Amino acid sequence: MTAVKGLAPVPEDVVLAVHELNVSFAGQAVVRGVNWELRRGEVLGVVGESGSGKSVTVLAAMGLLPATATVEGSVRLGGVEVVGADTGTLVRLRGAKVAMIFQDPLSAFTPVYRIGDQIAEAVLAHRDVSRKEAFARAVELLRLVGIPEAERRAQAYPHEFSGGMRQRAMIAMAVANDPEVILADEPTTALDVTVQAQVLDLLRTARRETGAAMVLVSHDLGVIAGLADRVAVMHAGRVVEQGTAEEVFGRPREPYTRSLLAAVPRLDVAPEPRVVADEPAVLEVGGLGKTFPLYQGKVFKRRVGTVYAVDGVDLTIRPGETLGLVGESGSGKSTTLFEIMGLRRPETGTIRLFGREPSAGARRDVQIVFQDPMSSLDPRMTVGEIVAEPLRTLGLPRDGIGELLEQVGLKAEHASRFPHEFSGGQRQRIGIARALSVRPGLVVLDEPVSALDVTVQAGILDLLVRLRDELGLAYLFVSHDLAVVRQIADRVSVMYLGRTVETGDTDTVLNRPFHPYTRALIDAVPVPDPARERARKRLLLAGDPPSPFERHTGCPFRSRCPIYGIKRDRRCESERPVPVPAAAGHVVACHFPQDAQAGPIPG
Repeated sequence: MTAVKGLAPVPEDVVLAVHELNVSFAGQAVVRGVNWELRRGEVLGVVGESGSGKSVTVLAAMGLLPATATVEGSVRLGGVEVVGADTGTLVRLRGAKVAMIFQDPLSAFTPVYRIGDQIAEAVLAHRDVSRKEAFARAVELLRLVGIPEAERRAQAYPHEFSGGMRQRAMIAMAVANDPEVILADEPTTALDVTVQAQVLDLLRTARRETGAAMVLVSHDLGVIAGLADRVAVMHAGRVVEQGTAEEVFGRPREPYTRSLLAAVPRLDVAPEPRVVADEPAVLEVGGLGKTFPLYQGKVFKRRVGTVYAVDGVDLTIRPGETLGLVGESGSGKSTTLFEIMGLRRPETGTIRLFGREPSAGARRDVQIVFQDPMSSLDPRMTVGEIVAEPLRTLGLPRDGIGELLEQVGLKAEHASRFPHEFSGGQRQRIGIARALSVRPGLVVLDEPVSALDVTVQAGILDLLVRLRDELGLAYLFVSHDLAVVRQIADRVSVMYLGRTVETGDTDTVLNRPFHPYTRALIDAVPVPDPARERARKRLLLAGDPPSPFERHTGCPFRSRCPIYGIKRDRRCESERPVPVPAAAGHVVACHFPQDAQAGPIPG
């Protein structure tokens, strides 16, 4: 590691200065000449696509790059040079002057130590206090970040926390010693949108309470718009544009920045409405239910309970229509898909495909595109063999593979290559070609763009729309991203804890929702416009969904429902809401749909 000598002193209001930072691995440059300064109390947002060098830059600022990295340039933290610093210097800086919030808190915490002990350890490292006092500080911090029953939760292990609670605990550890700088590396990427909103609100609180400056790394421009004072846009290891959030979002200078902003799906921008013919449904699901046994013990297993994964799902999709299926993790979306793709009689409820009971003979009529294209493609098979696999399985002629690849935006000669030779977006196109090879009438899309960068995501969405319109396909499009759903779905169905709570055409559901849960989902989606994002009024949900290990009486949403919090109506406690028409083509399962209804999206 080589630090730059003879640099001018850092201005007094600058807490972190990066100058001509270069990082390479095995001679391959990943960060090239990065320069930026972080001022006291400021939030600097660093954005860019995968491989742009965002995270490597932040890890270099913390002195956390592996020994295999070659680092040149300067990173000065409060006047102390980080590049080339010895271990003792870095230990004194980390946790006291600078703290890190990692993307995956589960891997950042040590699994064999309790949460409270790990936070207390951070306190003991930099403060002259007893272990008892340090643990009391840990409990105080957990309480500060909104962990309920902080004293009891401090005794829990990381795996006993939900994803949102783990990230809250990570923030508690980061602010334990009132650092001058907080480095947040994609702190909300792995979280549901409602939990993301809670964590972003908590980051605002942490900044306000500690006065710390923050570097916020994110691929989500909406997140950056809501928090950042200044923005640095990175591409291919370089900072291609810097400025205030208002300048970068409102008047971008660089073509790359403009293309990045143009590719972002927006909840507040609706596509042109489509007219779908009122034909017999290709898929009808009524009262669908699915449970899983819960066992305990390794040698002698015994059943100790039941997981109610799906507990009342109703769906209808017509030819040529796209139905968006949305909800938090654990809402039952994936289990619903597996029940439909299982092509068998469900445990409870009904499934009808093209007017018939599901059977193995319907395999040609319904195909699936998976979330992760790399893990869903056999690495030992060529692309041509992968695309032809459904044809071979069904005993159909295996011709026209080249034309099919061209239809999804690839080349016919790609048929002889292997999956690892393609980018993530290209691999997803291969997955789409495989699904279309047998000419199905219904394609199930399980989070098909969630693993892709925003510009690649836009290309895949455009492809799906074109194929739907050209081939008359029906889609069941599952996503946690309402902004993506808005761009492609004709209708939306919202799930909560295994149940359908609201269904209607996309514009109606997203502009005038009747269910408070739907409203909270909408409010939690950030808008990539600093002025509008910061002026929005939100309905933030508290806590996590209830456990699926018990069948809840009454409305399962009431523990988080703001309407129940006001009314305390006994029907919410004892009667399960049944889906009822709330408007033309709009169905909602809520005892107080008129009270839940809100106006258009704020901003």
